[in-house]
Amino acid sequence: MTVRALWDVPAPAKLNLFLHVTGRRPDGYHLLQSVFVLIDWCDTLHFERRDDSVLRRHDIGPALPDDDLSLRAARSLQAASGTRLGADITVQKRVPWGAGMGGGSSDAASTLLALNRLWGLNWPREALLRLALPLGADVPFFVRGHNAFVEGIGEQLTPIALPRQWLAVVKPAESIATASIFGSRLLTRDTEAVIVMDFLADAQLKQMLVDGHGHNDLQPAAESLCPTVTQVAAWLAARYGNSRMTGSGSAVFARAGTGDQPVAIWGEGELPSSWVGRMCRSLDCHPLVGWAD
Repeated sequence: MTVRALWDVPAPAKLNLFLHVTGRRPDGYHLLQSVFVLIDWCDTLHFERRDDSVLRRHDIGPALPDDDLSLRAARSLQAASGTRLGADITVQKRVPWGAGMGGGSSDAASTLLALNRLWGLNWPREALLRLALPLGADVPFFVRGHNAFVEGIGEQLTPIALPRQWLAVVKPAESIATASIFGSRLLTRDTEAVIVMDFLADAQLKQMLVDGHGHNDLQPAAESLCPTVTQVAAWLAARYGNSRMTGSGSAVFARAGTGDQPVAIWGEGELPSSWVGRMCRSLDCHPLVGWAD
C-alpha cells in the first residue's frame, strides 16, 4: 500500500469575547450574537493517506465511536467526493474537552481542510462549508478561518479584524453539559441585539470589545451548575482585573494585554493542580486559511 504522510496539521481553539442570547426560535434553538477569536492553543492532527478507502483513527482505541467529529468529517468528505482514498488519523489533544473552546469542531474543520489537500480534491471553501455545518455550528467558523462576528445559531459569520492580544485561559477539571445550561431558568434570553454593520463600522465599539465590552449570558447558569467556574473567574480577576467564561464553559479567560508581553503571568505552582491553564495569543487567521482558496 502506498502511503503519503502529512504531519503536524494544527487545529486552533477559539474564545468567545462575548456571548449574548438574543432570542429563541420556534424549534427551540437559541439565537446568539458573539465574537469568536482564534487562539494559539492547538491540537495537532497527523494524517497518512491510504489507497484502500479505510478511515481509521488511532489515538482513541479500536472501538471508534461513530460520533467522533474528525471521523465524521472524513467520512462526509469521502462520501461527497466519491474518492476511493482513505486515511489513518491520529489526534494529539492539547485543547481540553468540555471547555467551550471548540476543540472538537476545530479538529473536524482541520480534517476537512487537510484531507481536501491530501486526497488531491482541491475543493473550494464553499464546497467544504456545505459539509461543515451538519457537523456542528462551530465547524464553519474554523473552515472559514477568520475571526468573526457570529449570529443566528452560529452559522452567520461576518469576518472581523481585531488587534492581537494576550489571553490567559484556565479550565477547571469539571466540564458542563451544554444542554443543562440552555435549559436553566437562570439563562437570559432577551439581550438586545446589535446591528452587525453598525458594530463593525464603529471603531470605538470595536475598541470596547477589546477592552471587555459585553458579557456571557451563559455564565450565571454555568456557575450555578459548576461552582468551580466562579472560583476560576475570581482567580483570574484577582490577577488581571477581568475574567469571562468562554462559550458554554467551563474554561474562563482574562484579557492580559496587547503588547509584546502579557501584563502578568502566573508562577509555577500558583495554578491549582486540577486546573489546566495557558497564556495564549490571539491569531489573525487560521494557520490553514489558504488551504481551500
